Amino acid sequence: MPNKTIYVSDADLPVYQRAQELVGGNLSAAISRALHRLVEVEEGRLEGFAEVTVGVGVGAAKKQRFQGVLLADWNRTTGGVQEHYRVYRTRTGKFAVHLARGEQYVHSAGPDGQLTGWRKHFSPEQQWGQVPATASLDVFESFAALQEAVPAELAALVEVHATAPEVEDLDI
Repeated sequence: MPNKTIYVSDADLPVYQRAQELVGGNLSAAISRALHRLVEVEEGRLEGFAEVTVGVGVGAAKKQRFQGVLLADWNRTTGGVQEHYRVYRTRTGKFAVHLARGEQYVHSAGPDGQLTGWRKHFSPEQQWGQVPATASLDVFESFAALQEAVPAELAALVEVHATAPEVEDLDI
């Protein structure tokens, strides 16, 4: 393998030393990883894709990152819980769906938990709780697979963009 010399300014030396520590002492591996990441991000940007970072899991604490183009941003409330969908076309042509669900409050009353309306507030047997907000990221290989997994109204919004070509060649 040919040797390449990299000149590092005194001001940047601490960054290079920290990178070397993070990859176990192999500065060449650190530089190679950084260059691969730079090329991937910049090529995607030139193709019109943005870097997307979403939170997933309970409280959306874990972060996941990919390159994509936002196709639809859609909200609904179902069963008293807010659902926020974002659908992206990824750089590899797949569809990524980020679904964030808000906190859910649960309340039941009566011996069988079935009392409703004003009666539930006077029951001696009440139960209540809270389910924390959650988020997920699901990836679909095709629009047909996406269509089966999301609400029909959202699929209709995405379909306009899903069937359009990514690049349109103009003869002008």
